[in-house]
Parts: sequence; C-alpha cells; structure tokens
Amino acid sequence: MNKKDNIVIIGAGLCGSLLALRLAQRGYKVEVYESRPDLRKVDISAGRSINLALSDRGLKALRLCGMEEKAKEICIPMYGRLMHDKAGNTFASNYSGREGEYINSISRGDLNAILLDEAEKHENVNIHFNSGCKKVDIENKVAHFKSYETGEKFKVKGDVIFGTDGAGSSLRKSYISERKFLFSYSQNYLNHGYKELEIPADDSGNHQISKGHLHIWPRGDFMLIALPNMDGSFTVTLFLSYDEGEYNFNNLTSTKKITAFFEKEFPDALTLIPNIKEEFANNPTGPLGTVKCSPWSYQKKTLLMGDAAHAIVPFYGQGMNASFEDVVVFDAILNQNLENWDAVFKAYEKVRKKDTDAIADLAIDNFYEMRDHVANPLFKEKRKIEMDLEKHFSNQYFSKYSLVTFNEEIGYNEAMKRGRAQDKALLNLIADKNISTSLEMSKKELEIVLNKVKEETEKILKEDKIAGL
Repeated sequence: MNKKDNIVIIGAGLCGSLLALRLAQRGYKVEVYESRPDLRKVDISAGRSINLALSDRGLKALRLCGMEEKAKEICIPMYGRLMHDKAGNTFASNYSGREGEYINSISRGDLNAILLDEAEKHENVNIHFNSGCKKVDIENKVAHFKSYETGEKFKVKGDVIFGTDGAGSSLRKSYISERKFLFSYSQNYLNHGYKELEIPADDSGNHQISKGHLHIWPRGDFMLIALPNMDGSFTVTLFLSYDEGEYNFNNLTSTKKITAFFEKEFPDALTLIPNIKEEFANNPTGPLGTVKCSPWSYQKKTLLMGDAAHAIVPFYGQGMNASFEDVVVFDAILNQNLENWDAVFKAYEKVRKKDTDAIADLAIDNFYEMRDHVANPLFKEKRKIEMDLEKHFSNQYFSKYSLVTFNEEIGYNEAMKRGRAQDKALLNLIADKNISTSLEMSKKELEIVLNKVKEETEKILKEDKIAGL
C-alpha cells in the first residue's frame, strides 16, 4: 500500500462519503463517483428514504473523523418508543433503564451533506456527481461510467476500487457477472414494502406529537412509525404487505379505500396527515430486502462496504450505524500496517462479516417485534423487568436492544447471542411464574431476579455453544 495509490470510491452516500473523508485524513488520494446529482444542490430524497436513527456505533465513527459534534447539531434525541392503539391511547417504552441513553433522529440528506462538505475540504478528494457506474472490470481495476449530464461514457482506472454504492451495487453485480472467482450472494425480500408520508409542523412550526419518541402504531400484520424532523414535521412510514391481508399496497388504489384503511387502523394519525391522498398516490412504494454476500473483495483490487456488502431492513435502526462502523473496523485494520491491500481486505472481512450477518438477522427479528409484540402483555412485562434491572444494576445488565444500540465496543454477533439468550431466559422465568412485575420490587428483590436471569442466561449460552449456535 502506498499513500500515492489512486483510490476510487463508487458511491458518495453516507458510507462512501465517510470512507472518503477518513482515507483523506490518512493521506490517501481519493476520487469519488456518485450517480445522483449533488444533494446539497438538488432535493433528491423526497419519499424515497426511511428516516435514520443515529446511535452509539454511528457516533463512534463520526467521532473518529471529527464529525460527531457537527452531526449532533442536526439530531433530535428519541428516548423510547411511544405506542398508539386504535382508540388513540398511548404508552411509552424507554429504550434503556439507564439515564442518558437514547437514539437520534437525523435527516439522511443533512448528514450526507455535512460529510461531503468535510471531505471536499481535503485537496486529495475529488467528488464527481451525475456519474453512474455501469460495470467494473475487476481484473484490471477499471470502472466504466456514464455522465448523466452529457451522456458521455468514460473509464476510470484506480489502484484500488471501493464499492459503497448501496444495495444495488454495480461493483457487486460485476463480481457476479465477471465470474472471476467463487462468489456467494443472496438477496431476500420481505413481503412488506414501505411508503413515506408526512405529519407537518403546526402553525407555530412545532411538533404536533412528542418529538422525544419514535412513534409506532403496531397492528399485527402491518404498522406505521413516525420520526421527528428538525423543522417540526415527522416523517411517517407505513410498512404493509404488497398483496396479503384485507388491506395491502396492491389494493389500496382508491382515495376511498386509503381513507377507510386509515380511519379504521390509524384514526389519530390520519387527523395529522392532511395531504395523505396526494402523498399516498405520489410517493413510491419501496422494497425491504436483505443482502448477504462473500467474499467482499477480489484479490488486492476491489472491496465492497456498507449496503453494497450487507444491506439490511431498517427495523433495528442500525443500517447506517453498521455502515459507519465498517469504516471504524477498516480503519483499525489499516492501523495494523499489513503488507498490501489484499491482506487488509481479507483481515477486514474476517473480523467484520459475522457481525454484519448478525445485525441483518436481528433487524428481521425486530420487524416482527415492532409489528406484533410491542403491545403484547408478556413483552410489556419483560420490558418492565429489563428497565428495572438496567436502572438499578446499570453495569451488570444490558438488554438485547442496549447491547446492540448502546454498547459500541461489543460486536453485533456477540450482542445477538447474549441478547437472545437473555430474552429466552427472561421469558422462561416469566412464563414459569418465577419472576413477576405485578408489584414494585425492592432492590434486594430485583437482585434476586438479576441472579436468576444471569444463571439461566449462562445455561442457555452453554447449550447454544454445544449445539453450535
């Protein structure tokens, strides 16, 4: 590896812009190519991207690049979920029993913009917009582009090429089409899609519902969520089957049926969305898919990162955080001063792959939890116990959600294994009536519960290890 190597990054989204910034800070020469126009000049996001939840893993990556404080300036803290039932009643569920733990609602475009601004401050970074990558000659490290401004086709040769071009990655497609090596790839979709709507600010520019929560309207087979924006509005996202159930995206084709659906299932939300008919008709319905593949690199020439390597569904709020954490892990591998890019790429994937597979699986789990379980009495009881344990034994107990979201020093894979074992332990103890939240417990009584959960968790972890899980 050489600081004079010409690094080509395909994709200037969140992962690509952060990677470009970090490599530039390390002294590398970076050329970035993005198929879309410059989002700082043209609004390209309306109705097309789920709001982002920035949490500790993402903040760690931004801190590495000196961008944490700038990002926090455009964040809105969300301290927990606020569930809405059909009658308009609400109940809150904090993300953690510890003080000061929350996730942040942030605009994808605004965050991307500040990263692009910072990257462009470096003389060794050039960003080329409206340049769509059509394919990559992975053997010769040549990327083929088309300018969407002039229609011109052009080629770019790099010493190394990074693909941070999202779930539809051109570099990943080239891995498949060129057949230069054995490449495993899967892309699995939920039968649900998503559509974005908006709750506007009130006449004074304020939020109409609590801005300190992620709002969820769980309805079993589908759900609505809402995240706050800096301008007083909420981005609302409907997750619904394409073709199953009484109401689905394929049959919600008339204003009458759309209105009837919301009046029946989300009456309180309907009163807050004045332009629902226009937005439902005009905003696209997006798919929800998971991408897993391997290997991520080809010799010492190319590497997939971010969604290009491991796209996930959005239900753990970890898609962006996982992509940002990629940059942290990659940066740590660079610090090992390995002999060449090939060694770096292989070491990176060896460390990282098990964690990205884990968060993909956890995100699917959380889809069913948010949709089906958050209003379940057993789930509520489990969460009550977890909140009490985290509050009184803040250094001894971390729920699965906390392990994933607030413990950036723990890999996703470890968080998944321990978190699942704890969940199973708690649910078994509740079902067997060995523990209960029917009365407020003293700290001494809670300590007995803690020890029971710990003991049962360790048994389950041992059994899982023996079973090879």
